[in-house]
Amino acid sequence: MTPAAASTGSPGLFDPITLRSLDLAHRGWVAAMCQYSCEPAVAPGVPTDWHLVHLGQFATGGAALIITEAAAVSHEGMISPRDAGIYTQEQADAWRRINDFIHEHSAVGTKTAVQLAHAGRKASTYWPFSGRHDSVPASEGGWQTLGPTDEAFGRYAAPRAMTEEDIEKVIRDFGAAAALAVGAGFDTMEIHAAHGYLLHQFLSPLVNTRTDGWGGSEEARFRLTLEVIREVRRIIPESMPLLLRISASDWTEGGLDGAVSARLAKRAAEEGVDLVDVSSGGAVPSASIPVGPGYQVALAEEVRSSGVPTGAVGLISDARQADEVIRNERADVVLVARAALRDPHWWMRAAHELGHDLSPVPQYERAGGF
Repeated sequence: MTPAAASTGSPGLFDPITLRSLDLAHRGWVAAMCQYSCEPAVAPGVPTDWHLVHLGQFATGGAALIITEAAAVSHEGMISPRDAGIYTQEQADAWRRINDFIHEHSAVGTKTAVQLAHAGRKASTYWPFSGRHDSVPASEGGWQTLGPTDEAFGRYAAPRAMTEEDIEKVIRDFGAAAALAVGAGFDTMEIHAAHGYLLHQFLSPLVNTRTDGWGGSEEARFRLTLEVIREVRRIIPESMPLLLRISASDWTEGGLDGAVSARLAKRAAEEGVDLVDVSSGGAVPSASIPVGPGYQVALAEEVRSSGVPTGAVGLISDARQADEVIRNERADVVLVARAALRDPHWWMRAAHELGHDLSPVPQYERAGGF
């Protein structure tokens, strides 16, 4: 693992950071945000003009790194039929178009990362703005889901407990998706092991009650995530950094917590992860999550105590709030989501507020100060 580049004193939000050979203009990133905007009847999993505009606006707005929405590594790994994918060449070609636009029209040399994902037992569900909150039946294009066991998440359809062959296929699928992502021009990639999706399902003792080599002990629960990291790391260039998103707390007694997640981060770093993006929740529907401004920062700080660089995310919307997270060494980067939807030029405005010179793209120079 190559750590983040050192700075004199504590860096701030708009100081650069380097992971392996990837130089990033500053520490303000775009968090992954599912858009559920692909057209399954036309081109399943293929990003559209919506994705080009949605992601492209953050490049012109000054973000240093844009992480795409969850891109499924297989059809059965999609959260919904309207999800994006990275398991066919057609999908990769569509991502290439978006990457080319971002790289050409960025204000600060914006880089891109694809989030490699498999939804596991939370797959084959309706998208949020469909008006439905359950699983999509086979008659409407739904499919049999997979999970560590056959226990369902809430009122979703029950998954099929994964066999050894199923698990090995998932590992291969992550590797194949990583190869497509490299060819599509992504600068880095993030493995999604959070929010109750497949890798998190194997990590969490609340969900993974297997007693074979893929469950039981903490090390066995870590195994699938670590195997996926090894496979992706084997595929991608040595110079390319690798990110990992985790849910550092299940917010439920007996589930994952910051201490366990710090141990996971250390093991992940040993396998080639360069930064851990720290989120939380999603494993079980009964969790009581204390949502509020910066509510996950303490988790990022605890995971960072393992010696692994981290990203903080979750209701961080104010420039000074974000800057203080970095300067107080609670995390190494800050990821923005909701605030970016409200203001796609959030980074330009934040830089202006903090007294940092962040030049806009030339087409927007007449706007004056942000």
